[in-house]
Amino acid sequence: MLKIGARFAAMIKSKKVQCRRNEMSDALSRFLKYVKINTQSARDSTSYPSTERQFDLAKVLVEELQEIGLEDVKLDQFGYVTATLPANTEKSVPVVGFLAHMDTSPDASGENVQPRVVTAYDGGDIILNKEKNIVLSPREFPQIAALRGDDLVVTDGTTLLGADDKAGVAAIMSAMAQLKAHPEIRHGKIRVAFTPDEEVGAGVDHFDVPAFGADFAFTVDGGELGELEYENFNAAEARVRVSGRSVHPGSAKGTMINAAQIALEFHQLLPPFEKPENTAGREGFIHLFEMSGDVENAALNYIIRDHDEALFEKKKEAMRDAADFLNKRFGSATVSVEIRDQYYNMRKMIEPHPEVLDAARKAYRDLGIEPREIPVRGGTDGSRLSYMGLPTPNLFTGGGNYHGRFEYLSVKGLNKASEVVVRIAELVGQG
Repeated sequence: MLKIGARFAAMIKSKKVQCRRNEMSDALSRFLKYVKINTQSARDSTSYPSTERQFDLAKVLVEELQEIGLEDVKLDQFGYVTATLPANTEKSVPVVGFLAHMDTSPDASGENVQPRVVTAYDGGDIILNKEKNIVLSPREFPQIAALRGDDLVVTDGTTLLGADDKAGVAAIMSAMAQLKAHPEIRHGKIRVAFTPDEEVGAGVDHFDVPAFGADFAFTVDGGELGELEYENFNAAEARVRVSGRSVHPGSAKGTMINAAQIALEFHQLLPPFEKPENTAGREGFIHLFEMSGDVENAALNYIIRDHDEALFEKKKEAMRDAADFLNKRFGSATVSVEIRDQYYNMRKMIEPHPEVLDAARKAYRDLGIEPREIPVRGGTDGSRLSYMGLPTPNLFTGGGNYHGRFEYLSVKGLNKASEVVVRIAELVGQG
């Protein structure tokens, strides 16, 4: 009799778990809705957020948070959406926060995104756009071969998808709906936030950490299933400007100073192997992402990245040295370099709080996911938040090939990301 009772209890528990998993597919429907809203940010904007269109998604999220039943739902003048899921336990436990960013990268178009779900991916080529012969292939992107059998969301090959980070937004929203619908899952107070302008390095410029009121938080802004990230690049941007002198090329000897030519020389003076295409793991780089110019004026825009603080400073010094060398040849005001630090490696701010990472690791393993703790070759809002007093490591979303037209999202990864949020909330609520 006891054996039958135990079996029945296990069956009920299994059905509840399966019910919860089914409800998690809500994350996909939310994601497909969000990516159709253009929220692309802009690097050279003087407004905050950098584009007004980011408010379009923010307003949708406000409505959905209210429909779910969260409290203190707010949208401020900076585009931050915040809300509270009150505690349903009497235990005194930490307040945990979950964050994701609403904007998409300026590196590829975010207008008129046409997502498509490839069911039970067979491991071969995915034709994104037959007319334009745009194909997502495991020959070029071998990581997708490991996703055989999973459902994938892809683009039509003309825009990015927006999984970075609308997958994180969808995972958090679905998790909040799950927690609200299942009061038997005991949890403490939960704070959520959706931020603008992360892709242009300004995501938390105006974020009020004390008002947010979390003891620690997680960004849901990572990549493949299982990634757990608490180490990221130190980051800076560099703007190089070259001033030249234009004269008729027929009489240019000894008088012309060709700014475009000097800009090319500047780039060639930088370390040749410290480029993104030549680096991996913890290796840093100097990346030229934009250039323009003529004889009179030229401009080069770079980002500088390194996990190691000393090597980070060395890369910045290499750029100044290149400018000094050219100024000695062509005149002291020929080349200027303006370098602005963007964010720093969050590892040293998170490691003093092992309980934060322990909660994430246990949540992963409870759900059958082995954590893959890797250094982020990029940054998240969490890196800056950690230096603002809010330890904020990063959770996976299931996406890949971010910032381009070959971007994709694993539906399994998305659903698991939402489950992880729920489980972390439950673990923190247990005290």
